[in-house]
Amino acid sequence: MLVMGTIMLVMGTIMLVDSAFSTSNYISMVKTTQVAADRAHDQTKTVLPAEVAQGVYIKHAPSLQALKLMHLMIAKAGGRMADDVRHEMRLSDLKKINGMRNHTRQTVVPLFEELSAAVLTINDAEKMTTTVGGLLDQATIDYRNEVSDNVLISWTFRTTFKEMARDSNHWAILDRQAVFHLTSKYSVLLFQHICSLTNLKHITSKRFKVADLRMMLGVPEGKFARFSNLKKDAIEAAITEINSDITRLQLTATYHKTGRTVAEVEIAWEVKEDLKKVKDELDRPKVGRKARRDGTAETPVMAFPDSGSVKDTQPWDRIARDNAPRIDGRHVPDLRVLADTFRKWCGEKSIPLDASSIERTFTTWCKSYSAR
Repeated sequence: MLVMGTIMLVMGTIMLVDSAFSTSNYISMVKTTQVAADRAHDQTKTVLPAEVAQGVYIKHAPSLQALKLMHLMIAKAGGRMADDVRHEMRLSDLKKINGMRNHTRQTVVPLFEELSAAVLTINDAEKMTTTVGGLLDQATIDYRNEVSDNVLISWTFRTTFKEMARDSNHWAILDRQAVFHLTSKYSVLLFQHICSLTNLKHITSKRFKVADLRMMLGVPEGKFARFSNLKKDAIEAAITEINSDITRLQLTATYHKTGRTVAEVEIAWEVKEDLKKVKDELDRPKVGRKARRDGTAETPVMAFPDSGSVKDTQPWDRIARDNAPRIDGRHVPDLRVLADTFRKWCGEKSIPLDASSIERTFTTWCKSYSAR
């Protein structure tokens, strides 16, 4: 059993398992792996061991994309996250996830490099042992069939993580789409932490010392030296995004002072009453979301689809048919292949799919497109 107060280093960062609540709030007869196995059919949720969800990152916090990849890896492993097996997924599956970048082999390699640097240090006070290990044992990216977009990604978790997952009996059930749609690591780290607390009996808020909150949010040393900057650019920014219509949670922050200095930040949570608005927003394009959240959206913002064909999707279908050269002078090109090729080209040129000029860019690109 992992006791509260365990210290872990994850992805090159120190992770401190939360000790603010009594052990009785956490102990359950059901294992995290069993909950994950029971929910294997539900692709909308990710079961995350609370030992990971409540981690406090002290330095070298992982990037936003690395955090999202970690969530996906644990979700893919599901109830087998503690087993001695190799887990697999296709790069094409990663590309299909709405809210993730259109990753290529070249862009996922650095993320796995971050994960391979993971170190877990687990202290078991009952056994009087400290175990030092890691998160990721080995990852392999097989790109022999890259031309056909059939890149295979496989990985194995290290013994320390597997033992932690095997012994875990407290978990966070996260809305998977919400995690993938969050746009900052501060939002992801705060969201996963609060999600692990929402089902605790009679607990609806938590007080953080400012130093602990900095660590939990993974704020690098020396950044946001003034509390006013930490509040504006990390705490309030994360809360605002979580409170938008992409998560089920509504957070509020109360700042407690000692003299004239903020010493603690209390974060309270509740589940929103109207979850239909959350589902509707997650189904809408990401572009223009900030304007909708701030109430400043006046006209729809154009964005090229993140995935799939542009057939019957306007105005992209019309632009492709009007401008792409026809095959043998008669046939319209395969609009799925055309769309995938354009997305890949934009990625290589670092052109966002929601750029203000994306419609004009697609039009110009289509005129020089060749299916061969």
